[in-house]
Amino acid sequence: MENSDTYITKLLTLDPLAAKPNPARDSAGKTIETIDFTGFRRVSNHEILVCCVTQPLQKDKNLITRIFCFFAYMKKLILLLVTTLLTSIFTMIHGQSQFSGWGAAFNTLKVGKKTSIHADVQLRSNDEIKQIQTVLLRTGLNYHINKKIIVTAGYAFISNKRVISNVPGFAPEHRVWEQLIYNHKLKNIFTSHRFRIEQRFIGKSIVLNNELKNDGKVYANRFRYFIRNILPLTNKTSFQKGVFAALQNEVFVNFGSTSNVNGKFFDQNRLYLAMGYRLNIKSDIEIGYMNQYINGKGTAFTNNHILQLATYFRL
Repeated sequence: MENSDTYITKLLTLDPLAAKPNPARDSAGKTIETIDFTGFRRVSNHEILVCCVTQPLQKDKNLITRIFCFFAYMKKLILLLVTTLLTSIFTMIHGQSQFSGWGAAFNTLKVGKKTSIHADVQLRSNDEIKQIQTVLLRTGLNYHINKKIIVTAGYAFISNKRVISNVPGFAPEHRVWEQLIYNHKLKNIFTSHRFRIEQRFIGKSIVLNNELKNDGKVYANRFRYFIRNILPLTNKTSFQKGVFAALQNEVFVNFGSTSNVNGKFFDQNRLYLAMGYRLNIKSDIEIGYMNQYINGKGTAFTNNHILQLATYFRL
């Protein structure tokens, strides 16, 4: 039987290890028992992360308390193992990361008591902002049901750069789209919800005489949900001028036949954070960071880091 000055370090591993001394004393100088739970080490040819957690236990603690501490630390070890496993899985996925720049002008022109014209123009670069990758032109007719609800139907033309067998070129996409916007205010935060459906006619491309040629179209449907929040950084009750912060997110999903796109329900997600300045009640300018996650075919995906400059005009 050990006396009161004995200390023991117990090691918990995948294979047994010998106990070794590890002196520990409390504030009164009395020796206490320390249990050192060592998670995992190299076993055979598998490299597993090592995790050591030390918890002082007074000698007078009963068995139930010690069992409770044991399972508490085992829970941490299991969580660590799960996290490590998930990290390994995502590392094996074939993805790519890129950095690009987007410029956008969003415009609304009032033409009647309840009607207005929507028009936006966007230019998007390729990786590292070397050249234009996408040109987007979109217009539509808005009908303002009331101050909070707007319905729109419109058309968009998109020209996307493609490279096939090292031959570059641009492929067109035509879209017919419908949407509903619901605006509301929560305290001093202005929130906008947008529900959009797109009928997409995507151009197919082939290489002919060392040039990229269009070879018909394929059809796909897509639904988009967008939420945007604007927080004025001023103390005025009515926000007509000044600095603001913007936070928005948009999720894209395919429906119907998905074989002409990525073959999946989930298409992409865009998360955006910006700082802006309201010049007057009719115009804003902002700059921000967008993270675009694009779900590709199979296990492929693209994580696009975007610097965006945007203007908003309400005329």
